[in-house]
Amino acid sequence: MMNKTLPSILALLVFSLSFTGCEKYFGDKTDLSFIEVPDYDADRQIAYVPIQPSLNDFAKPVDVCIGFDELIYVVDEVREEVVCLDEAGRVLGRKSIPGAKSVAQDRKFDLLVIGRLDTQLIRGNDTVDRSFSTIYRLDQFGGGGYNLNNAVISNKIVHPFYFKSNADSTDQINIVSFQRISIIADNGAPDINNQFYVTREGDKPLTPTFAPDDAVCYFNNDDSFITTIIVNSSSGVFRDYFLEPSGITTLAQPPQLTTTPGRDFIYTSLDPNNQLKVQYLQYVETEFTSFYQVRLLATGDTTQADGFINSPNKFRKPYDITVAGDASRYIFVVDSETDSLHQFNFTGFEGVQPPAATGIRKFQKASFGGTGNALTEFNNPTAVAYFNEILYVADSENGRVLRFKLTLDFE
Repeated sequence: MMNKTLPSILALLVFSLSFTGCEKYFGDKTDLSFIEVPDYDADRQIAYVPIQPSLNDFAKPVDVCIGFDELIYVVDEVREEVVCLDEAGRVLGRKSIPGAKSVAQDRKFDLLVIGRLDTQLIRGNDTVDRSFSTIYRLDQFGGGGYNLNNAVISNKIVHPFYFKSNADSTDQINIVSFQRISIIADNGAPDINNQFYVTREGDKPLTPTFAPDDAVCYFNNDDSFITTIIVNSSSGVFRDYFLEPSGITTLAQPPQLTTTPGRDFIYTSLDPNNQLKVQYLQYVETEFTSFYQVRLLATGDTTQADGFINSPNKFRKPYDITVAGDASRYIFVVDSETDSLHQFNFTGFEGVQPPAATGIRKFQKASFGGTGNALTEFNNPTAVAYFNEILYVADSENGRVLRFKLTLDFE
């Protein structure tokens, strides 16, 4: 059910008022007029059509997200910066963040950027150089007017100081690091809004600790640490369930006023021994307790589809994942090892259901990719985002962000 919340409405009002008199701040919509609109027939493959030009103003784009302000944010790993663009691909602002590798935006329009913090620690009479994985909170209203160029750092979440007071050698960024962030929206409980999950990867300690290195971390909307996610299953309760977690997405996707509430999330694993590298974790709340459990998605029924998200060994290195925020609720996964983009419906069938008039009931595969630099090929894709029927892929080693539109979405 799509709900509106007072906090989100107030945030939008503040956002709108700050731009009174700023004509077309968001920029023009992407011009698709040059693309020939395809005619669909039963023999024609449903496919994603590349939108030209690709966005090439990057050295190594490793993450892309669509904000709740409906702008595009790209992280350039080589230049260590976040770049803001409008839907037409025009650059609106840049912000340098040390070691920038990932970005997300909450519903207050703050950016959460994963980077690093280089510092020195005192060890007796010695000074030791250390680099810690860090989440930077950027307030885009803080520098006068809403703009990434003027954004100020309002807080830093430094690993491991959010859950313990001292650091040791296993806490350095090259051993333990944050990977990706996803925002939670629960319109039935306003205090839950803007809480967020963070995937964290690192070497496991020799003995169990309060916070295992490989984990999904749960943070409050004031950036305070709540817990690492514990998973209930038929085999027992697991505090160390997650293996090399990477991408993560909740169902809270833009646009702002139609955000789907709930604390469910889907994450990806890079562990080569994990046969199910994409899993849906469902949040269950009863009268007496609450917990997370694995929700199995479609697999095996070849009368309905030829591929399934929960097929064993479906992926090799699924680096990132997102869910469409519109009625389609498509799930998109990029596999950086096979240089592929996979598309599923929300129940886990790979592909798209053809129009009813065709008489075809089986899902038609729309996934694509392959190694190269053609417009439907990738070289180490590391991020995927979706908004307004446009799919965005960070094609990192080709130094570009590619855009695609499904043939069925052309009017």
